[in-house]
Amino acid sequence: MTMVATPPPPLPVRRRTQIPSGGLSPMLGRLAVERATGVLMREGGLLHLVDGQVVYAESPSTPGLDVLLIAHGALDEDGWREAVAEAATRRRVGRFLVDSGRISEGALELCHLGALYDAAYFVLGPSSAPARFRYGEAHWLGPVHPVPVAGVERETLRRRELLQRIWPDPAIDEAPLQRTGREAGPAVTPRQGEVLDLIDGVRTAADISRALGRPAFHTLVDVRRLAGAGAVTTRPHQAPGPAPEPRPVADPLPNPVRNPVPDPSPSPVPEAFPAPAPVAAPDPVPIPLPPAQAPSPAPEAGAPVPADVLPPFADPHVTLLKRLRDALEAL
Repeated sequence: MTMVATPPPPLPVRRRTQIPSGGLSPMLGRLAVERATGVLMREGGLLHLVDGQVVYAESPSTPGLDVLLIAHGALDEDGWREAVAEAATRRRVGRFLVDSGRISEGALELCHLGALYDAAYFVLGPSSAPARFRYGEAHWLGPVHPVPVAGVERETLRRRELLQRIWPDPAIDEAPLQRTGREAGPAVTPRQGEVLDLIDGVRTAADISRALGRPAFHTLVDVRRLAGAGAVTTRPHQAPGPAPEPRPVADPLPNPVRNPVPDPSPSPVPEAFPAPAPVAAPDPVPIPLPPAQAPSPAPEAGAPVPADVLPPFADPHVTLLKRLRDALEAL
């Protein structure tokens, strides 16, 4: 009998996440090269840098480090308040927690990295707003475990790919969630069951993560798996009803556009021109009368003109223009 040696199958190798050539944020890449210190402000939150490395991240979509520490029982609220009051101005809150014996250094680093990667996922998400960087601003927590920019970007991409494999619709990450009424089956884990219990048609995944004191990314994983099982969906957008017809409202005061009020005494000079200086009236010109009447002699200069020699109608606009012309010629 001939023995044939069959080589064992190759072990599965995890493919390393490749970062795009320009990075997730070109500005963040430039700041890492120049070893900048400050805070990068993006639409999804903040990234705090020291010497070009990320030391902390904040996002309104994720619970902060204090929430994670207190929810997991690693620290009580009084201990956190004391650390902030004593060391926040010196930017040494993390070191104060360790030196005072409130928490071990390993537990602080573990929770710090979890909060950093959790918030950085949302900070480095797609954005339509420009990013800004403020130089020289340090975070109150202080250095705990700085992470290179490349490591933060690689972990962010890995999390994106994981969520894409679970459920490819990213709209469920930010929209209010509601149950479909379909049983999720026995495959629901206790963690997913706690998430499912808080879905009420109003809360989002971020609201649920804060209520449970869990990282927001972990909640997104549970929500997408529940969506893949058909137990969760987004609340349908309700179109606004027809707007009521506007009622006519009487103007309490006259509107110069809709309800112009004629001025019985027109201004002698338009508002666009300054009032001219007073000038002497020119000598009146005799006005021809009908042939049946004899012409009246011209009055002397400065004498009032009798009313019977005035024309029967004088247009105020023509009179205004003539007076304006005479005033401009006298300047």
